[in-house]
Amino acid sequence: MARMKRYPPDAGQPLISHLIELRGRLLRILAVILLVFLALFPFANELYSLLAKPLLLHLPQGASMIATEVASPFLAPFKFTMVLAFFVAIPLVLYQVWAFIAPGLYQNERRLVLPLLLSSTLLFYAGMAFAYFVVFPLIFAFLVNVAPVGVTVMTDISKYLEFVLKLFFAFGMAFEVPIATIVLVWAGVTTPESLIAKRPYVIVAAFIIGMLLTPPDMISQTLLAVPMWLLFEAGIVFSRFFVRDREDDNEAEGEQDDEHRADGSRDS
Repeated sequence: MARMKRYPPDAGQPLISHLIELRGRLLRILAVILLVFLALFPFANELYSLLAKPLLLHLPQGASMIATEVASPFLAPFKFTMVLAFFVAIPLVLYQVWAFIAPGLYQNERRLVLPLLLSSTLLFYAGMAFAYFVVFPLIFAFLVNVAPVGVTVMTDISKYLEFVLKLFFAFGMAFEVPIATIVLVWAGVTTPESLIAKRPYVIVAAFIIGMLLTPPDMISQTLLAVPMWLLFEAGIVFSRFFVRDREDDNEAEGEQDDEHRADGSRDS
């Protein structure tokens, strides 16, 4: 009869402890989002009015937004407040992610990951702000002005929410291009010189992404594609500093290895 292979009784403990820690941090994330939501919910209608302001400013005289479903006047502000609570809690969410992965990182990796998390948060917020203050006024002015004669623009509040959340997400992610560029260069997947050689393809890809993620008008597509291209260029510039840091770290590690070998040869 074959013997069953025995494992140490504590072999699964590290995995279980990691899962317990992960569960705890996920619960903290949910608790933070819930607390922010509860704090914002009493102002849900005012927040939605603020969200709708870029459109309301360009509607014709006497026109307004409408609700075509019975529960829309409640559900649209409710959904927006939930999404806004998540956006507001992003720094705390990323902190929990950082606290979970930090113990498994080397010192040089910690030095890189934390600034990238902070800068990615700021860039995401910057993308949303760019969409709200720059893109929305131009898009809605264009869409209202191109309406055929005899057609009164009266947008449904639920459809408007879906539209603007899509743009918020698109511009927030587009502003993460420098972070993606820096990470790829730091990981050794590519080099700044290689990215510069691929610049024409990147520009074409930026306009294709702008076409896919924005409404079918040239204004919003261009307003997404051009910042993506400029942020790509910024990512190339900043990635050169991370290449130098990595080379310095490799040189330092090589010197430490040489010292260890020298110490070993003396001992022998």
